[in-house]
Amino acid sequence: MSNTIEAYAKINLGLNIVSKRADGYHNLETVFYPVYKIKDTLTIDTDIPECQVHKCEITINGLEIAGNSQDNLIVKAYNMLDSKYSLPRVRITLDKRIPTQAGMGGGSSDCAATFRLLNDRFNLNISNDDMRSMAATLGADCAFFIDPQPSFATGIGEILEPVNVSLDNYEIVVVKPDIAVSTKEAFSKITPHKPEKCCKDIVQQPIETWRTELTNDFEQSIFALYPEIGKIKESLYNDGAVYAAMSGSGSAVFGIFRI
Repeated sequence: MSNTIEAYAKINLGLNIVSKRADGYHNLETVFYPVYKIKDTLTIDTDIPECQVHKCEITINGLEIAGNSQDNLIVKAYNMLDSKYSLPRVRITLDKRIPTQAGMGGGSSDCAATFRLLNDRFNLNISNDDMRSMAATLGADCAFFIDPQPSFATGIGEILEPVNVSLDNYEIVVVKPDIAVSTKEAFSKITPHKPEKCCKDIVQQPIETWRTELTNDFEQSIFALYPEIGKIKESLYNDGAVYAAMSGSGSAVFGIFRI
């Protein structure tokens, strides 16, 4: 049984919005790639007083997270499992290091890590597939973080297929400007379309081809609204990046460098 777990960040290698769905969401194609050096840490404590107001309380250290802590995906994951398994009261301490509002999946990763931590701590014996199914109901990319491996994602990001791509011989540099990009605003500027070539195929080509072929559909509109984000991408290329792009709907930008 473990009392601590790490939640990793991700970047998007290509991100194409292919169609609008009847439910108001969008179908997409992207490759999720885990970034293990950027991570949050969650620690669970069950030795807490009965007078604790909520069954799951959160203490957050590190980067600040706006809003009511009871609206956090960590609490929602706990509540979902509590409704099925009648869990004991807990306090979860989150050491927050993944930048927020960055397009790096920090909240979703914390959510998935909570499922994994509770499953292990209380011997719930839930399979990864079942945890992925539950996590996907809380956030489109939460399922990916149950077992984060390079994956081609479709649907709203919840349909996952392993993809053969490795950046082990490269350094990933992430720059997060002090800019908050609204995901809703980002989607409002998009005209869905099917790309000429799928990102799943492009990432299996030589990395030198990515710069001209691997695209993030959000960049055009977001760079127009926030030119400084586009300038970060340009500066990463000027510094020698083999490939650079905005992750998700931003505002973080990453560069991939040869070691």
